[in-house]
Amino acid sequence: MATEKKTTTAQPSLRITLKRSPIGTPFKHRLVLRGLGLRKLNATVSRPATDQVKGMIAKVGYLLEVSPQ
Repeated sequence: MATEKKTTTAQPSLRITLKRSPIGTPFKHRLVLRGLGLRKLNATVSRPATDQVKGMIAKVGYLLEVSPQ
């Protein structure tokens, strides 16, 4: 059996910071923030710039500050 090595390419990443409180936002928006790993104000996470992450950012972008890393 031959094993194949998967090579990883350097994906661009995004630096995401929670700038506004999710209090008063729809419950699904809070779930999206949890999915991104944001729990506290001014918390910053680094996520890969995939289509899934960009879609999550688009949904709750009014609460976030996003910059390329």
